[in-house]
Amino acid sequence: MVKTTAPSPRSSAQRRASPAPAGRRVDVRDWLGGIRLSGFAFIMLGLVALAALVLVPSVGTYLDQRAQIAALEESVRVGQDEVEALQAERQQWTDPAFITTQARERLYYVRPGEVVYLIDDDLPESAIPETAGTVSEDVERTSTDWMSQFVRSVVSAGDARTAVAP
Repeated sequence: MVKTTAPSPRSSAQRRASPAPAGRRVDVRDWLGGIRLSGFAFIMLGLVALAALVLVPSVGTYLDQRAQIAALEESVRVGQDEVEALQAERQQWTDPAFITTQARERLYYVRPGEVVYLIDDDLPESAIPETAGTVSEDVERTSTDWMSQFVRSVVSAGDARTAVAP
C-alpha cells in the first residue's frame, strides 16, 4: 500500500463546493498541518537566524564608525583651514608696511613730527540712533544767500584788528 501526502481530489473539491458558514472558525492546527518542512529547511532557517544575530551588531558598529570617520574628516578639514589662515597671517607679518600699519592702528605709534588727533567716541550703543531722522520735503528759502554770507565772513575775519599788549 502506497501512502500519498497530497490531499485527495474528492476532499478538496468538496471543500471548494461547500461554502463556509459565516460563523465558522478556522482551525490553526489544520492550517499548520498542511505546511511541510524538511530538516534542510530547518537548518537553513537556523543559519539565517544565526547570520542575523551575528551581522546586526556588526552593521551597527560599522555605521557608528563611518559616522566617527566623517566627523574626524570634518575636524581635519576645519583644522587645515585654520592652518592656512594662520599661514596667510604670518605671511602678512613679514611685510614692513603691514607691521607699520598695525603699530599705528593698534599701538597708536606716530612718526616724529606728526600730530595725532584721537577722537573718543564715548557714546553708548543705545544713544546712537539706528535710523536717521526724516528730512523735510518742503524747500525753505533763507533771507540771505549763503555764498555771499560766507564771503563776508571770510573777509571780515581777515580785516579784524588784533589787540596789542600795552
